[in-house]
Amino acid sequence: MELSVNPLEEIQDKVIQSLNQLREKKLILLWQYNKMMPDRTQPELAHLYFNPKIHKENIPVRPIENTIHAPTTNISKFLSEIISPIFDSKCGSTTVIDGVSLIKELNEYIRKGLFKPSTLFCTLGIRNLYAMLPQEEALNILVELLRVHGYEKVKGIPLDTIRQLASLVLQENVFVYNKKIYKPVLGGAMGSPFTLTYIDDIFMTWNKSETELKNLLEQANTWYPNIKLEYQISQSSPFLDILLTNNNGILSTVVYHKLAAELYVVPFLSDHSRHTFVNVIQTTLARA
Repeated sequence: MELSVNPLEEIQDKVIQSLNQLREKKLILLWQYNKMMPDRTQPELAHLYFNPKIHKENIPVRPIENTIHAPTTNISKFLSEIISPIFDSKCGSTTVIDGVSLIKELNEYIRKGLFKPSTLFCTLGIRNLYAMLPQEEALNILVELLRVHGYEKVKGIPLDTIRQLASLVLQENVFVYNKKIYKPVLGGAMGSPFTLTYIDDIFMTWNKSETELKNLLEQANTWYPNIKLEYQISQSSPFLDILLTNNNGILSTVVYHKLAAELYVVPFLSDHSRHTFVNVIQTTLARA
């Protein structure tokens, strides 16, 4: 939705007033209040830019918001710091971070006798997840996730307050693009620390027929009008940095490189942070 006036001051005031009210009601501690308070010296609206997905057909683009100086950024960082560890610990059994951890999970699957000559691999993605996720639904799911795992407070903050803070991050998201100002009515900012927890890369195995799986996925595509699954079903499928193949009940794995992968790394004399070069070495060794 395009806006005719710049709402930066209004958003900044709303964020500050909300934090003041929460502090006055003793719903947040002083250190939490200070950590979430926006920097009043250099506030800016987020800036939208696009990264091309050159590894996909027709080269679609990924919209990313630079929210470094946005009024809600410190709240976003704080929520990420206190909620991400909970997500990681509670959802770790269904989360893989790289090809090595995926292979370990599949080896356990094989050990249990579940891997068969007919086993199918299915990779799924959610089309434009960041831009399409209903905000109220996302907030409800966040609270439900915490409550299901036994939390009524996180770092002393009640779940209703967590929801209110998350609502500020999602609903006070305004960005500039091509000298115009926009306010999204769906989704959250890709590039915001809090919404980085959204994950839309899914891998699953299937031991029934391909037709049954397709019917299930197409049914799932009717649940929400704006959220659509894009999927591939095969007995040979790339996921993360691994190409997986079911050879008549025997799992075969090889390192997978996307066609768009560049065969060079960031020069050591560049201005990147030192940890960038350590990560390059670690990634190279993991893929070896």
